[in-house]
Amino acid sequence: MIRFTKCRTIRGYLTEYFIIFKVLDLFGFSSIHYRLGFLQNKMSSFVQKDCVARILKFLEDQNFKEAAHTLERESGLFFSLEYFEELALKGEWSEAEKYISGFTKLEDNKLSTKIYFEMRKQKYLETLDKHEYDKAVEILNNDLKVFAQYNCELYKEMVLLITVDDFRKHASLTKYGDTRSARASILREIRKAMEANPVFLGKFRVLALDSLRMSNLQI
Repeated sequence: MIRFTKCRTIRGYLTEYFIIFKVLDLFGFSSIHYRLGFLQNKMSSFVQKDCVARILKFLEDQNFKEAAHTLERESGLFFSLEYFEELALKGEWSEAEKYISGFTKLEDNKLSTKIYFEMRKQKYLETLDKHEYDKAVEILNNDLKVFAQYNCELYKEMVLLITVDDFRKHASLTKYGDTRSARASILREIRKAMEANPVFLGKFRVLALDSLRMSNLQI
């Protein structure tokens, strides 16, 4: 029988859980979702979180950044605001939304709805700014239409923006400026919504890891 113990070193945790994962692979259960579900059923949430934190540190020490961010998203335990903001500042809105989807869904609460709306609106405005109108129509239909149920008038205003030569002429967008400054501005709003959103409580990467360190389990 495999016994779960609170190993206090990275090597101890990795050895034990890599063995478990190998056994799971033999039976065809290689999905990270299944692995994390398996761990969740076998140990307390605190030990699970500590284990994921240690694996994240190992992945980052080995420069496996993509794997680390995938684990953050799929576990839903640690949210890297720095990584999210990096994606947003590059205009990689689809990737930013994919990452955040591991922590909250659009319909979870009003703050989550606001976060998704601000991201998709910014993606839409950037598309209009580049005069990519076919793509803008796709964003309206696929990404923004869902918000009509929350605020129909606001959605209608978004639709009308596609009919003008410069959306900055709209009263609410006169201070839009350039794309870079607009991204920075919208990120400030998103950060406020995240900090006030209960679904992110205890999940911000730095704060969460500090909390684990205070528990005397060395990371």
